Amino acid sequence: MKKILNADVSNVVEEMLAGYLSAYRRYYKKIGEYNAFMYKGHRKDKVALVIGGGSGHEPLFSGYCGAGLADGVACGNICASPNPELIYETAKAVDQGKGVLFIYGCYAGDNLNFDMAEELCRADGIQTAHVRVWDDCASAPKERITDRRGIAGDVFVIKTAGAACDAGLAFDEVVRIAEKARDNINTIGLATSPGTLPGNDKPTFELPEDEVEFGMGLHGEPGIERTKMKPADELVDRMYEELKAEMDLKTGDEVAVLVNGLGSTPLLELNIVYYDLHRRMAADGLKVHDAEVKTYCTCMEMGGFSITILKLDEELKQFYDAPCYSPYYAKGELTGAVSAADDGEEEEEPEFDETDVDEAVIVRSKEGVLDRLNAADARNMLLYIADKIIAAKPYLTEIDSVIGDGDHGIGMAGGMQKAKKKLLQMQDATNVYALFEAAGKAMLMSMGGASGVIFGSLYLAGAKDMEPKEELTAADLAAMERKSLLAIQERGKAEVGDKTMVDALAPAVEAMEREASGSLLDMLNAAEEAARQGMEDTKKYIARFGRAKSLMERAIGHQDAGATSVWLIFQGMREFVEGR
Repeated sequence: MKKILNADVSNVVEEMLAGYLSAYRRYYKKIGEYNAFMYKGHRKDKVALVIGGGSGHEPLFSGYCGAGLADGVACGNICASPNPELIYETAKAVDQGKGVLFIYGCYAGDNLNFDMAEELCRADGIQTAHVRVWDDCASAPKERITDRRGIAGDVFVIKTAGAACDAGLAFDEVVRIAEKARDNINTIGLATSPGTLPGNDKPTFELPEDEVEFGMGLHGEPGIERTKMKPADELVDRMYEELKAEMDLKTGDEVAVLVNGLGSTPLLELNIVYYDLHRRMAADGLKVHDAEVKTYCTCMEMGGFSITILKLDEELKQFYDAPCYSPYYAKGELTGAVSAADDGEEEEEPEFDETDVDEAVIVRSKEGVLDRLNAADARNMLLYIADKIIAAKPYLTEIDSVIGDGDHGIGMAGGMQKAKKKLLQMQDATNVYALFEAAGKAMLMSMGGASGVIFGSLYLAGAKDMEPKEELTAADLAAMERKSLLAIQERGKAEVGDKTMVDALAPAVEAMEREASGSLLDMLNAAEEAARQGMEDTKKYIARFGRAKSLMERAIGHQDAGATSVWLIFQGMREFVEGR
């Protein structure tokens, strides 16, 4: 797939934001060194609204910051949640002492990272709440509504909540209005062709030229029905009937409608979609208060469209109708202009090249097999593992592309690169736990998505709050990994059999504990084999978490990418200790 990108695709988000903020510098200000920005004209007497999610869905989320909309935006990597630090710094930048409301789509990675950011905010005394948007009615049945995905309905929730904030409502009232909007919105999508993520050769899913799929998610998550291509009115009828039944729409109901292109579908076709949709709604006696037809929420060059309906009452209507402005979304007469004094060039941030990491020279404290890890050995082992995972990026990407969205390899490689950069600055460290903690924190604060929280915790949680130690025995390492496993399961709620990294980590930790009284190498041999078997076992499971869960039985036969990374990490530990 041809893409207009620069040679180093790892910088696509940074470069995209640099272009956006340069073009619209009159309205926006970058927040420190983070992939985040704020509206320059945000008022100082109201609840602050922060939105965010993975990049690659533009204009969501970056296009919905401005007057009457969000005050700040936290932008994750491509199709990956922003990390907790990024979200936290965005909240701090826009907080005016009235509290911060977070709005984001309901995905495992976003839920984990925003939850952690809220914990950081509350520790600083910032009042917070969140509204997770779950408008995709095709992604789970109504009785499991909190498992549904957030897609184009985000736009209407952000619009309504932004108006409630600007109206000066109290914190609890703003949250109530945002939740009310969320609970009266439903969306269904239709895919005609896939998108391709930067750095990936393969599209996010495969769809024959003569077929479409109803209910497919933005990242290629399976929908509810795949069928031959049909005329527009027949496609719209099928989608409208789903929404009508889901929302119990009746004659006289007043609605706002969003017809959204998923990336490559032209306006000509989107307007035909609305033409057919409006005829159906008029025949049913629905009152269309307002309609929007454009591209609002995408996945790269994915083809197709979605239909979003917001059921209005008088209360919601006043917030929906309130003026707002951003370069990509506006209502009423607001221009979004700020004072001329603010219309200056922003100080240019130095570019950060994620590949700008010195080559690591891996050195062991002695020849042959190591029987324990001193600080220098632990640091070099972590560097060795980082290089191993970075080299495995294509392999992990290929695995994840089958039942996920193909970004696991990119995320793991990026996180390990940041861990490596931090470790290279710690050559004089003497506390072994400090090295694991630093590596884990670097991953947590850089990767985003669920993987950032989970794999960052693999190093960080086990080492955190431990008494300093100059070397680790087999028993120490086993105890550290048990602590990490408990933290990961507490945070992510996964158990063995859920087709996650826990399927490899849990048996590896059990093997370590069985062999902890023996040699370090014997213990790691056992852990590596247990992790490998756990990874193989994921092929038998139906996924219970992440984007693969919507595949149901179709996920059987494919291994989990996270479990594969765990196996590679334990393999790296064993290889380093053995002296390979």
